[in-house]
Amino acid sequence: MRMSASLRICAAATALAACAGAPVAERHFSSEGELREVQAVLKRDIHARGSATLARLEPDALQQACNLNGNAPPEALARQLEAEQMAAIRYPAGSLAGDWRRGEQIAQSGRGLQWNDGPKDVGGGSCYNCHELAPQEASFGTLGPSLRGFGKLRGNTPEMQKYAYGRIYNSKAFNLCSQMPRLGQSGTLSEQQIRDLVAYLLDPESPVNR
Repeated sequence: MRMSASLRICAAATALAACAGAPVAERHFSSEGELREVQAVLKRDIHARGSATLARLEPDALQQACNLNGNAPPEALARQLEAEQMAAIRYPAGSLAGDWRRGEQIAQSGRGLQWNDGPKDVGGGSCYNCHELAPQEASFGTLGPSLRGFGKLRGNTPEMQKYAYGRIYNSKAFNLCSQMPRLGQSGTLSEQQIRDLVAYLLDPESPVNR
């Protein structure tokens, strides 16, 4: 039995509302009209509360391009948008590698941007939701690739630190429709937190590389 358009929209809206930390704009829709209808339902039924604002319901040009093209927008458009995202990455002065011990805690933390988070609460990276990193972790997601041995395979050079920092800051600058959140651009993680995650990935003493 085929699902009616209204039921499809309601089902999509329900699924999107249930996805914690997954902005509406990151999902794929079959048409711009369907996307607008789903957003209208969410704006009607979801309300800002604490740190969970309605800003996440507003797609930017990048998200629109991925949503309306099945995560495969025309190559020229993808390259243009990736270049814009790359230009917006802000690299801090000095070393881009911090303390891997702090990075491990950030990778394991799922806090951040929830309605009951206060303005001074420190967010986490939720890295284990999508990646395998250290062998002693019993549970991890598989949405993203395994990062075990990342530094052992790629080295800990300044160039690799810059790559890892940029990828954490805004993965969509490297792969436009990446499902990885823009952790730095969104303000979810601070510069120091991203530095610490870089160290967790690359430091030879980190559990990731042991």
